[in-house]
Amino acid sequence: MKSAITIALVPQIKSGPWVFWENLEDSIAKASALGFDAVELFTASATAVDTTLLQQLSESYRIRICAVGTGAGKVVQGLTLTDPNAVVRDRAIAFISEMIDFGAAFNAPAIIGSMQGNIPQGIERTTALQWLSEGISILAGKAEKKGVRLIYEPLNRYETNIFNCFADAVAWLETLGTNNIQLLADLFHMNIEEASIPETIYQYGSYIGHIHFADSNRRAIGMGHTSMSDIAKALQSISYSGYISAEVFPWPSSDAAAKQTINAFNTWFK
Repeated sequence: MKSAITIALVPQIKSGPWVFWENLEDSIAKASALGFDAVELFTASATAVDTTLLQQLSESYRIRICAVGTGAGKVVQGLTLTDPNAVVRDRAIAFISEMIDFGAAFNAPAIIGSMQGNIPQGIERTTALQWLSEGISILAGKAEKKGVRLIYEPLNRYETNIFNCFADAVAWLETLGTNNIQLLADLFHMNIEEASIPETIYQYGSYIGHIHFADSNRRAIGMGHTSMSDIAKALQSISYSGYISAEVFPWPSSDAAAKQTINAFNTWFK
């Protein structure tokens, strides 16, 4: 398993659960100095960061780019894959497609979380799921051509009314006819929605492609009441070898959250 930490470069999401907010090089330098294997990036768009510069920083600080978030498409531009307006849905697909291109340059998958949207009021669930399935299928095909996976994230009930539990998300994935989509196991969301995080990992481990390492209060692991012992055992038992990335609040500061995270990672996975 490999450690990662989040860097957000989108001012509009300043209150969100991302650890580093400084300029890109400072954030990568800090992550590298602490011993993280990779960083997970949240940018305003696919062109917001110069890929040549990012490649130079990655090589200079010997740190990988493990994933790219797409949430700015919703936060900044109001785009989702389940918007009743077909033009908006097409723009959402185009935005995520560009993020897939951006991430693929670093062999990093794109994550679809908030851009899945919600089932709008007055719209039948089957209709909204058809829109989501159509968009996700297009994007999964694009990602496959680029040689990367697409990561879909089940969110808790307060953030979406689409899929909150792994069982429902997996059942939906199996209707899509593609093997290029994996699920993001976010421990914060799972703490709210799953009856047992370890049992969910055991049951659906083959679908897990990325993990968000967050405590019950969305602070760094060890700052809430999440019991990591059984979770760590479950991840080891399924031979998970991907990234464990801290998508947490920078509390009490970015540096403190980062240090707490790497200490927790080393405690449970080294």
